[in-house]
Amino acid sequence: MADTRKPFQIFVTGTDTGVGKTQASCALLSLLADAGLRPEGFKPYESGCASLRAPADALALREAAGSSLSVDAVCPHRFRLPVAPGVAASRLGREPDWDVTLAAWRRLRGGTAVVEGAGGLFVPLDSKHDIIDLIATLRLPVLLVARAGLGTLNHTALSLQALAARRIAVRAVLLSRGTSAKDVSERDNRRILEARHGVPVLGPVPFLPDARRRHAAFRRALRPLLP
Repeated sequence: MADTRKPFQIFVTGTDTGVGKTQASCALLSLLADAGLRPEGFKPYESGCASLRAPADALALREAAGSSLSVDAVCPHRFRLPVAPGVAASRLGREPDWDVTLAAWRRLRGGTAVVEGAGGLFVPLDSKHDIIDLIATLRLPVLLVARAGLGTLNHTALSLQALAARRIAVRAVLLSRGTSAKDVSERDNRRILEARHGVPVLGPVPFLPDARRRHAAFRRALRPLLP
C-alpha cells in the first residue's frame, strides 16, 4: 500500500528580526536529516548578504539539511543592504518576481522542507506582498520564534492574532533567550501564552555563547515537533 502521509513541512517566522529563526530552522533541518527524511531548506528572501554568491543564512540551511541544491534554488532573492527585502529591492529600482519565488517552491513542495522567512510577519517582500502573504500562499503551518523575556507576551500575541485572522495554523511558539542577562518576566511567558492562546510553547532555549551547544539546545527544544 502506498504511503499517503504528507511530508513534514513548516514555515519558520518570528516576532521580530534576530530572534533565532535561522538557528531554529537549522536545528529542525538537522533533526529531520538525522531521521532520514532528506529535508530541504528554503530561504526565498535574504537581505544583509555580505556576498550575494554566498548568502549566510541560506547556506546554513543547506548545510544543516545536508543538501546539494544550488544557491539559487535555496534563495532566489538576495540583497546586500541589511533592510527588509522589499525595501532593499526598491532602493535598487527592482521588483522581486513573485512567480520566481513560487516556482522555486514548487520544485521543493513535494518533500520534507523547512521554509524560513525574513524578520516578522509584516516585513515587505515586494510592493504587494509581506511575509504573512507568502505563508498564506504556501499554505504551511508556522513555527513562531519569539524572544524570551519582557515584551514577548505582547509581540507574540499580536503575531498569533495576525496568523489567526488569515487562518494560518501555528504548530508551536518557540521561546529563545538572546542574551545572558536575567529577565524576571521570562518565568511567566510560557504559562501565559499557552493559557491565553492555546498554542504549544517550546523552550526557552538558553543563551549559550558556544555555537555547538546553542545548536544542541535548539535541537532539544524542537524535537517534539518531529513526526
